[in-house]
Amino acid sequence: MVKFGAVGGSGIAVNFLVFNLLLHGLKWAPMAATVIASCVAMASNYLGFRFFAYRDRASRTRRQIALFFAFSGIGVIMESALFYVGYHGLGMDTPLGSNLAKALSIVLASAFRFLVYRTWVFEQVKHRR
Repeated sequence: MVKFGAVGGSGIAVNFLVFNLLLHGLKWAPMAATVIASCVAMASNYLGFRFFAYRDRASRTRRQIALFFAFSGIGVIMESALFYVGYHGLGMDTPLGSNLAKALSIVLASAFRFLVYRTWVFEQVKHRR
């Protein structure tokens, strides 16, 4: 769980950095900024999970990669929908409000990601005796 948190924490930093650069720096549309930021974070998280957090688990396979990106895609959809509700539905459209909406959406989607990554994507290796 600590390694998941370390990788997740770096992914959150990447997510916020890209999000703020796109939305507030380059003036992209809010939904485009949140989706792109989430996808960049997803790619950096895969590397962290595969080579750090879950390196002792099942070796990299096409199935593992497909499951990671499928579940991550669901996570991006969840995160984006939650961000939309906060930003557009609750009027959290100021710089502080948009970051709060982003933070809440990340927290809620991360609970889902933790469960599916640990359970299905990076399965525990079964040792034979």
